[in-house]
Amino acid sequence: MQPDTRVVHTEVPELTSRPLSVPLYQTSGFSFDDLEAFADGMTRPDGAFVYTRFGNPTVRALEDAVASLEGGTAALATASGMGAINAVLLATLGSGDHVIAQRALYGGTLALLRDLEERWGIAVTYVGGHDPDEVRAALRPETKVLYLETIANPTGHVSDLPAVSAVVGDDVLVVVDNTFASPLLCRPIEHGADVVIHSTTKYLGGHSDVTGGVAVFADDARYRAVWHHSIELGVTPDPFAAWLTLRGLRTLALRVRRHEENAEVLARRLAAHPAVRVVHWPGLDSHPSHAVATRILDGFGSAFSFDLADVEAGRKFVTAVELVRLAPSLGGTETLVLHPASTSHRQLDDEQLAASGITGGTIRLSVGIEDADDLWHDIAQALER
Repeated sequence: MQPDTRVVHTEVPELTSRPLSVPLYQTSGFSFDDLEAFADGMTRPDGAFVYTRFGNPTVRALEDAVASLEGGTAALATASGMGAINAVLLATLGSGDHVIAQRALYGGTLALLRDLEERWGIAVTYVGGHDPDEVRAALRPETKVLYLETIANPTGHVSDLPAVSAVVGDDVLVVVDNTFASPLLCRPIEHGADVVIHSTTKYLGGHSDVTGGVAVFADDARYRAVWHHSIELGVTPDPFAAWLTLRGLRTLALRVRRHEENAEVLARRLAAHPAVRVVHWPGLDSHPSHAVATRILDGFGSAFSFDLADVEAGRKFVTAVELVRLAPSLGGTETLVLHPASTSHRQLDDEQLAASGITGGTIRLSVGIEDADDLWHDIAQALER
């Protein structure tokens, strides 16, 4: 064999031992000696690995890990959290269908639902997410999806998952975005969910260095249907992104507890500050969802919001912090702040913002793992300004 050929055909060594961390399979495709195995791998998610858009060992390791954490049968990793939401909804819904959705949702999810209404003729009815009778009254023969968030972005509303899931019946797919809680604080499948979604960009990755998403399925048939749609939609993550997420996942338990310890310190101090009108952290007795959160969560989360007097106060605060960073996203090791009305929920008009529980003075805080007193010193000086 000539050197020109040798440099192309590098052999992959066979292992007789197991690596301590999941290897990165940074490859677009896989070669075969068997044509039938090749063809079979393109038809099902549990066949041989053929092409990374269809499946990849590193990506599969992430899918299996999150499915295990959530108590699902299988998972589908995607290139972003919105990729997971789109894959599930677009594979499930068609023109004339009906969706029941929680009012307080991430702005990108609300924008997607509005687009489905306008372009696909899909009807959407919004509910609070805590009243089973309200959900029951919203049901129609054409209802296909009930869409909820475990802890709502950014108001901290906690859906009564067991109660509202129980009223929709087997023909309605219950989809729950569990990003703010993580599987350590809540596992929605245990409470009646059919599909659980995460933006792995947030707590699962945990280091602000990766973008990704995942959908976990309670039912294998639903998983396979969404997989077939997703490979044509093209939402597959890059293997390196999956590898980074797996690395972050190893410290999830340590990080989530520290995040929440800091969040409690800050939430209680903010609640006592004269410049703050209200704090939306479900760990506070005053929060409307406190009783539900105590019942279904194993903790109260660390991304929450609080209200200042008005838009001007909100905008001044987010530029007055120094240690805390003004930045998108959440769930990383550093503490981040943003002004939802200007950023994450910018797509909403004043009426829609009010329906989501957001004011011009609402501030979202994603509490990191720094020293709590250092964080409070920075927040307090910004409030004084």
